[in-house]
Amino acid sequence: MPNTINFKPFKESIEAPEFLISDFAKFDRPEQLHLAFEALHEYKKQNDTLPRSRVEADADKFIEIVKELNASKAKPVEGLDEKLLRIFAYSSKGDLCPMQAVFGGIVAQEVMKACSGKFYPIFQWFYFDAVECLPQDEKVLSEENCKPQQSRYDGQIAVFGHEFQKKLGLMKYFLVGAGAIGCELLKNFAMMGLACGDGGRIFVTDMDTIEKSNLNRQFLFRPWDVQKMKADTAAQSVKKMNPAINITAHQNRVGPETECIYDDDFFESLDGVANALDNVDARIYMDRRCVYYHTSLLESGTLGTKGNVQVVIPHMTEAYSSSQDPPEKSIPICTLKNFPNAIEHTLQWARDVFEQVFRLPAENAAQYLADPKFLEKTLKLPGIQPMEILDSVKRAVVDERPKDFFACVEWARIHWEQQYNNQIRQLLFNFPADQLTNTGQKFWSGPKRCPRSLDFDVNNSLHLDYVVAASNLKAHMYGIKEICDRTEIAEMVSKVEVPSFTPKSGIRIAVTDAEAQSANSNSSDSMKLETLQSDLPSREKLNDLRITPIEFEKDDDTNFHMDFIVAASNLRAENYGITLADRHKSKLIAGRIIPAIATTTSLITGLVSLELLKLAQGHKNTERYKNAFVNLALPFFGFSEPIAAAKQKYYDTEFTLWDRFEVPGELTLEKFLDYFKTQYNLEITMLSQGVCMLYSFFMPKDKREERLSLLMSDVVRKVSKKRIEPHVKALVFELCCNDENGEDVEVPYVKYTLPTN
Repeated sequence: MPNTINFKPFKESIEAPEFLISDFAKFDRPEQLHLAFEALHEYKKQNDTLPRSRVEADADKFIEIVKELNASKAKPVEGLDEKLLRIFAYSSKGDLCPMQAVFGGIVAQEVMKACSGKFYPIFQWFYFDAVECLPQDEKVLSEENCKPQQSRYDGQIAVFGHEFQKKLGLMKYFLVGAGAIGCELLKNFAMMGLACGDGGRIFVTDMDTIEKSNLNRQFLFRPWDVQKMKADTAAQSVKKMNPAINITAHQNRVGPETECIYDDDFFESLDGVANALDNVDARIYMDRRCVYYHTSLLESGTLGTKGNVQVVIPHMTEAYSSSQDPPEKSIPICTLKNFPNAIEHTLQWARDVFEQVFRLPAENAAQYLADPKFLEKTLKLPGIQPMEILDSVKRAVVDERPKDFFACVEWARIHWEQQYNNQIRQLLFNFPADQLTNTGQKFWSGPKRCPRSLDFDVNNSLHLDYVVAASNLKAHMYGIKEICDRTEIAEMVSKVEVPSFTPKSGIRIAVTDAEAQSANSNSSDSMKLETLQSDLPSREKLNDLRITPIEFEKDDDTNFHMDFIVAASNLRAENYGITLADRHKSKLIAGRIIPAIATTTSLITGLVSLELLKLAQGHKNTERYKNAFVNLALPFFGFSEPIAAAKQKYYDTEFTLWDRFEVPGELTLEKFLDYFKTQYNLEITMLSQGVCMLYSFFMPKDKREERLSLLMSDVVRKVSKKRIEPHVKALVFELCCNDENGEDVEVPYVKYTLPTN
């Protein structure tokens, strides 16, 4: 229900303010700042200027005005914080891009609240400060150091001094991602002067291209940039904002496959890393790299009006991976397959169909054609996987392989019939509309909607949408020329002979996920598997076949991906009497998108940039750093000190995730084991590298004896059956150890340095 909110008039509220607290660690700060801003207006009125940076006389005069103003109040502020007020005066001529980003995001959201009546407004005064960004030893901020330099950074120099500005210019940073957060961070970096000096450098990487839907929130991109690489375009845009910035754009995914690029030399040259990623796996990977290289990490994310910032500081705080969000709720399999009751269910079902029809069979078939050992590897897989994979290959290369576009239309029309008519009729045959459960309740009740089968009508635009999209996707898979003319496709559809269907007895349909899993576990059939193998044509007979898996891409309106998803989902919704969704809503749900909002992005990147200023100064006190949690809709602002890295212990030695054993190579495995026995009084019981077990106490004696005499690098090569890449300077080993009493003890990992050639 709508609420009516009444605000005090400005004149009244300035005398009796109500505050929204931004940081509960600074609970008494808002009333001090409220008074300070009133005094600042008075100072400007009297002196026609603001207090000069680090000029004691100006600060003294400002504090006198504060005291006079406070004394005149009906309800004076108790316990004036003169240290804070002096800092306020010193900084009043400051002009900081991160603070502009923070307040710009908040104010813009409040404007939209006022225009739309959506979300709860700030009631009524809001103050935010980041005094902890200042140097721990403020003596370095002299009047001389903070004097204007006639440069674009004078607003920042007024607060932090020109010596710090030089330091910012020399920094090397790695920005991972050039999307919404990445663009805003690059803009902030350019305005702050990060990497704008000789020797400074920002490296930005993003493997994506710019899509039209990006333009409303990724402000470094323009309509003419669509289909260009994000990283390249973003780098060019910020170069125009600040020609002095030194920036290198890459188009690489971060992961094991690019460790030859982002290697030891690369990471060891960095001053820090900022993540602007949109998936947890990449975040965890970068987090682990930063822990390994003892590099600071600025982690952030947004979700609609919500946002968070985490600062990861070597040897001080926990890492991003130290805590995990709860897993997302998944839709039960049986709900998707047979009992949907919401449009989200039909859209997820459509996405699954897309994968099962246009990607997975083509991927499996492509591997079958390319890998002579594909069958051998597949047959070693557990459970029903071999049967599922070989069946998909057979469908792709034999049963459903089209020769021309008409065959694609024929397949699409028959597939429509199977999905929206035959399967529903079989379901109703098994569970009629008047079916009762064992307890006498109606089977089709509660969340279970009783479906109805659809009859294909070529004049129904939704029915034809499905065939047009599905046939063109099928054609694309096999390199057949696509046809977009709906009239021509409609004529083809009318010529398709659709097999008749009669529901059968004995077909089991799972009602619960447990039944579905039980059916899967019992469905392995060795005879059927042998038949599938014999029915597959040899690779030589398929030399002329070119098949391309289709990766779902929601943002290209010409590729038929979303056309298929929308049609497939809405037809399914019609089956079950669910309200249909238009293309826009379908895209948001199918792409699992909660729209990024520019206001939240601006606020979060401003907070990230404030933390960067602290890292650049080398603050050693975790109390000065702030992890942030915000929700502009409520509105809520929460800040907390980063959590310290958890400590563990073996004997009297404490360690955290930032610690490790550093062992210079080369050593034989035997000498490696002896090294830990003599140096640390630890007996290694198991030794692994990645997924490879290099040594264990229960290993067969002959295998153990064989490995003991080998160099550690040779053991790794032998067990992993892979060569050690030239860029690798060290190997990482994980240990299980016993202490002198034979008890298991937790120990750090090992960085084993390889000798240089």
